[in-house]
Amino acid sequence: MKKFARNHYRYLLVVCLLVISLIVSACGDGDKELMLEDTSLDHKMETDSDLQRIISLSPSQTENLFALGLDDSVIGVSDYCDYPQEVSEKEKLGSSWTINVERIIELRPDIVFVYGESHKEALELMRDLNIKVVNVEPENVEEVFDSLIKTGELTGKSNEAYEIVRALRAEKRKIIKRVNELEPIPVFYQVWDEPLQTAGPESFIHELITLAGGYNIAQNTEGAYPMYSVEALIEQNPEIYFMPPHVADFENMSEEIANSLKAEVRNRPGYDQIKAVQNDRIELLEPNIVSRPGVRVIEGLKIFASAMHPEEF
Repeated sequence: MKKFARNHYRYLLVVCLLVISLIVSACGDGDKELMLEDTSLDHKMETDSDLQRIISLSPSQTENLFALGLDDSVIGVSDYCDYPQEVSEKEKLGSSWTINVERIIELRPDIVFVYGESHKEALELMRDLNIKVVNVEPENVEEVFDSLIKTGELTGKSNEAYEIVRALRAEKRKIIKRVNELEPIPVFYQVWDEPLQTAGPESFIHELITLAGGYNIAQNTEGAYPMYSVEALIEQNPEIYFMPPHVADFENMSEEIANSLKAEVRNRPGYDQIKAVQNDRIELLEPNIVSRPGVRVIEGLKIFASAMHPEEF
């Protein structure tokens, strides 16, 4: 009963905030249609070059928006949005666990970008209140390019989007040309350590590894990010062990911290049988670049290629 009362109170608060926002909006611009139904970039939407109030709850999409020159229009981001540096000045509106839907409504956004459906109740509430919610969830490099173009079309930044994608495609071709004739190197990508989790064949990280001249030893698993046994890891015996460290500031990570992270991998039971450990090929990768399907995706491709084929870069 108490839970019902709390939810009821919360809902009434949200409705009150919406009413206030509608009144303020009506006074400010009576000709402007406030919001549309929630959707994804796969659905056809009308171009709106007058999106002045944008919220992005997806780090990769936030990077896309800033790359398109929409930084002044972004009024709120998620707690994990940290690039480019100017993002730190934007209001934080939640994390992977919870988002501040009441504050989002209070901010009266023209559009809210999200990644996936991890906040179903919040998204449903925003949809019920006629807020335009756009899900941007690319699963491979081409879909990243497509999401950039569609975001540009939606926000009146088509020319900028096409120019960015043109440059990214050109750089992608250059990288692939350098490694295309080389022998693929067996590698393992650690998503998480306990339990051991990796990048499977349905992940865009798997595609980056493959395009960069690598052989993902987890390519015969199922899904995007499956669990992986130590026994299988030892049997497949990768030559390189990729690990994106979970640190707050990768660029300024000290050599001492980097060495301790590598030592932690080396000291795991059975890992001394792996070539990557024996030959000191534990590679620490910038996690926000290689794991975000956004405008820096080709930068991530080059990071993988350089780590596997340093002689070519």
